[in-house]
Amino acid sequence: MAKDKIMYVCENCGQESAKWIGKCPSCGQWNTFKEFRVRPTSSPSRQGGGALSAATCQLSSSPSSPIPLSEIRADEEPRMDLHDEELNRVLGGGLVPGSLVLLGGEPGIGKSTLVLQTVLRLKDKKVLYVSGEESARQLKLRADRLSPANQPAADLQVVCDTSLENIFAHIETEQPDLVIIDSIQTVATETVESSPGSLSQIRECAAALLKYAKGGGPSIILIGHINKEGTLAGPKVLEHIVDTVLQFEGDQHYLYRILRSQKNRFGSTSELGIYEMRQDGLRPVANPSELLLTDNQDGLSGIAIAAAIEGVRPFLIETQALVSTAAYGTAQRSANGFDYRRLNMLLAVLEKRVGFKLAQKDVFLNIAGGLRVTDPAIDLGVIAAILSSNVDTAIEAGICLCGEVGLSGEIRPVSRIEQRIAEAQKLGFQRILIPAASLKAVNPHHYQIEITPCRRVEDAFRALFG
Repeated sequence: MAKDKIMYVCENCGQESAKWIGKCPSCGQWNTFKEFRVRPTSSPSRQGGGALSAATCQLSSSPSSPIPLSEIRADEEPRMDLHDEELNRVLGGGLVPGSLVLLGGEPGIGKSTLVLQTVLRLKDKKVLYVSGEESARQLKLRADRLSPANQPAADLQVVCDTSLENIFAHIETEQPDLVIIDSIQTVATETVESSPGSLSQIRECAAALLKYAKGGGPSIILIGHINKEGTLAGPKVLEHIVDTVLQFEGDQHYLYRILRSQKNRFGSTSELGIYEMRQDGLRPVANPSELLLTDNQDGLSGIAIAAAIEGVRPFLIETQALVSTAAYGTAQRSANGFDYRRLNMLLAVLEKRVGFKLAQKDVFLNIAGGLRVTDPAIDLGVIAAILSSNVDTAIEAGICLCGEVGLSGEIRPVSRIEQRIAEAQKLGFQRILIPAASLKAVNPHHYQIEITPCRRVEDAFRALFG
């Protein structure tokens, strides 16, 4: 009888090794190699037959032959409408049949709530919800809270099971259009001798589900945990197996949640979905600018409004800064919702190019609403908020800013400047500061808002404070 083969796999990047290594040569992380037992290849009858063997061997039983590229039909994939505008946008227009989607996020952020309220709206689809963490009674209580009493019930089948073989048997029996697995860390297969959630179990279960979905099976949505570093738990190969990786993020102390696409084989990864957490579930936010801006900022220093774009959606966001003298000699730097290293770069530009001495002052930066924005066009808004707090002078109401700041103090052009100007005009702003290089692509006569071009940070400072 052949012996099992022992391998070691990095749980961070999936690098394989025949022996244990302290530092991974691929990703450079320490103590990430875990033991992985590989059984020798055997026939399906020796593996116990069953639904798992039939599912995992479905593709290998009919080997494919090479096809010329010119003969392949590239028809548009029919997508499943999830009746959620934000989720459809992030997925690229809907859920592709036969796709495998991984949804991750912090505990309690609302992953199960988002998925459950979505499947409750699918009246014309049959859904199988596999729960490995909650009981059927708990799911029923949550569904009653998310769905109104007078709303017709969806064709939703609930099963509480953690065995992969039993899950495939339930799928074969119910023949659903969509399968939800909550969560992948609780599912285990009998062919791997390790506990659920281990490296080998997650890897084998995800591979088996992928083969089943691609072999004519239903679309599958996996809910995954994240580790203390904020990344998806399990091997990095899990993200390579699935078709789409969605990250649900946000601060639990705020009402707003962000849905980002980190990987999408059927659409763009630059899309963004915004939700508001309420008692009756998550409500999609159609116009985030009106919710992210406050009306009581008149006369307050350290507040600037920046025009940002995430995906294809422009919105205005409030940047707040506080500059004070360092109490203990060593200046502190803190940023919420903004890149900490980029904040240090902008402070160095202010001290070197503009002449503001901030080395002995504490600087605290906050993006209102608990959002995290990566658009470099808010650099000008961040600098304006810092200067406003430093000189303790409020920025005049009705002024919006957008522009990327370079290391030499120049204001660099940004993309989609017309959409940013139109968004500021729609929300009633009277003036917007933009990079001078972006003025070539804008016709000022088409807008009722005053457009002020700026070439350097000093020009923006004079336009704001005279």
